[in-house]
Amino acid sequence: MRVMSSSTCFTSLPPFFPSSLTKTTKPSPKFSMSMSEDPVREWILSEGKATKITKISPVGGGCINLASRYDTDAGSFFVKTNRSIGSSMFEAEALGLEAMYETGTICVPKPYKFGPLPNGGSFIIMEFIQFGASRGYQSELGKKLAEMHKAGKSSKGYGFDVDNTIGSTPQINTWSSDWIQFYGEHRLGYQLKLLLDRFGDRAIYEKGQRLVKSMGRLFANVVIEPCLLHGDLWSGNISSNRNGEPVILDPACYCLI
Repeated sequence: MRVMSSSTCFTSLPPFFPSSLTKTTKPSPKFSMSMSEDPVREWILSEGKATKITKISPVGGGCINLASRYDTDAGSFFVKTNRSIGSSMFEAEALGLEAMYETGTICVPKPYKFGPLPNGGSFIIMEFIQFGASRGYQSELGKKLAEMHKAGKSSKGYGFDVDNTIGSTPQINTWSSDWIQFYGEHRLGYQLKLLLDRFGDRAIYEKGQRLVKSMGRLFANVVIEPCLLHGDLWSGNISSNRNGEPVILDPACYCLI
């Protein structure tokens, strides 16, 4: 694995490998007392190598999860919690961050742990990156994204190992060897079905279905190779670190073009 160098990375913590991402499993009722009342604090004061938490501060900017900064004597950690959604959402986020991080091309926060909260909901702990005053140089962002796309080639086709969410909307990532089938069924087709179910707009749905059926003809002479995408790249998921290097976060990763 190529490890990205960054002034924001913790030198006291191990580099992120797939085996180092730990997931807690919610125990059966008879073992419920064994779960820590505060699994975030427990991890920070053990595997996070901190001996004390000096400050917990809210972090704004999101509308789905509660975000906090944990300052400790071993550095700072970024924590997101959600009291109504299970850990599958944060598992998918962690795997997406891991996949982008492993390309060694663009700065992303390293995920450390995710799991359920004892009274319902879930959490994820990751590297805290001190953002700069702007989103950085857009030309540099474009170069880094291109490098990630080149490095993140997929031998498994189009999709991802787990389904995830784009915002709070479910996103289906079942692997497919056919780009037209994957994009038509799991992207355009799925969104059109959600539109029909929620708003009953059959006119838009039928127009969208005609587009889906035309995709094979529209892309007949296009050579398409699957590679890793962020999946939800908009201005709110782009920032920069204190050195002005572009940072991307909150992914909904999958392999497409």
